[in-house]
Order: sequence, then structure tokens, then C-alpha cells
Amino acid sequence: MNLENLHSVYFLGIGGIGMSALARWFHANGYAVTGYDKTATSLTEKLVEEGIAVHYEDHVRNIPEKVKKDRDGALIIYTPAVPVDLNEYQFFINEGFELYKRSQVLGMLTKSSYTIAVAGTHGKTTTSSMIAHLLKSAGVDCSAFVGGIMTNYDSNLLIGVNNEVMVVEADEFDRSFLTLHPDVAIITATDADHLDIYGSKDSLKDSFNEFIKNIKANGQLFIEEKVAAELVLNPNGNINVN
Repeated sequence: MNLENLHSVYFLGIGGIGMSALARWFHANGYAVTGYDKTATSLTEKLVEEGIAVHYEDHVRNIPEKVKKDRDGALIIYTPAVPVDLNEYQFFINEGFELYKRSQVLGMLTKSSYTIAVAGTHGKTTTSSMIAHLLKSAGVDCSAFVGGIMTNYDSNLLIGVNNEVMVVEADEFDRSFLTLHPDVAIITATDADHLDIYGSKDSLKDSFNEFIKNIKANGQLFIEEKVAAELVLNPNGNINVN
């Protein structure tokens, strides 16, 4: 999908911490952003204050007409947490819209940028926040999508001028991080998690190994020695084990 041809972005589950960061990014970059969530929260109320239209009733009439009538000009982003029997979800499926997960859209946004991706079963938010803050403090033009509200910035999003550098959390849930191809990857931990999806820790580790393979040629991987011992490291990149 060519983002330059879009006029609207619609979110199913806009109130999620990762989804709301994307909503803020598109809104700040001039797209018409609207979305649904099940309940109002302090985060959705903040989005409304910023000028993003959010509704809490699952009904097709709440979807903007411009979105419904111009399929090619609208990007539909959903979270897997949204039930498949949701009326709005079913509308988009039945009308032939292509729906994208948050991770897929992050893959699109970071494709042409120098990307720093932080993966791990814990520590992602803290680490990505620290990296984003250090880069910004050093005067580096960076954008950051963080899975928590950064205290210094009161937001889960930092927006750079040219998006030359992007810092993102690489979420292993639902193997989402495999849509990313970072220049620099950090893996903080590979503890057993999301076993409802992976079934076993070995399957989880296999997914992290696939993520390592996605690092761009001559990219860098930063990883702790204990974590490195559990994974198959990419010999084509620069590996920094601490």
C-alpha cells in the first residue's frame, strides 16, 4: 500500500497503547484519523482532545462515509484483540477491504528509515523509551513508537521532522515483530511468554531466531550473554553481546 495515496486511516481498537501511537502519528502527518474502541479511557479521551474522532458504539453508521466509499484511499488498521464478530470488522471484511495489523503498518512506516527495534518478553518499553530519549537529547531527528506513556513527553509517540531514524517496540505477540527489518535490533529477554500462541518456549525462541534473520545486512544486534546462549545468532551482522 502506498501511504501517499491515502486520505483516511481508520482504527478498530484505537485505544490500545500501540494503536493510539499509530493514530497520533497519522494525525500529526495530516491524515483524517478516526476509530472505534469498546470503552472510553483516559487515553482515548486524550486522543479526542488532540482532534481524533473516537466512538464507542459498534455500528457501521459510525464509520465515515469517505472511508466506506473510497476503499483505495483508506487504510484500515485493527488489533487482534477485536472480536471477529464485531459489526464494523465484519463490514470491512464483507466489503473487500484489506485490513492491516499494527505491526504491518509499522513495517511500512519504517521501511525507508533507519530503524532501531527493541524486542524481548520484558523490558521493551523501558529500553525503547531510553533510546528515544537519548537520541532526542543528542539532537538526532528521530520518531519513536513506544508501548507506554513516556513521563518526559507525556506520550507514547515522538515525532521527528523527517523520520530518518525510527525507534519501535518489536512485539513478539502473534509473531508481529517479523514484519520489521531493523538496522539495529535489541533483544532484552526470551522468557517463556505468550504460550497460548507459541505453545512452548522452543517455539517462542524459533520466532526470535526468525527476527534476528530479519536484521538488515551489516546491521547490528545487541543482546545479553544469557539471552544469546538461547538463540541462533546471525553471522552476517555485527553482534554485540553484553
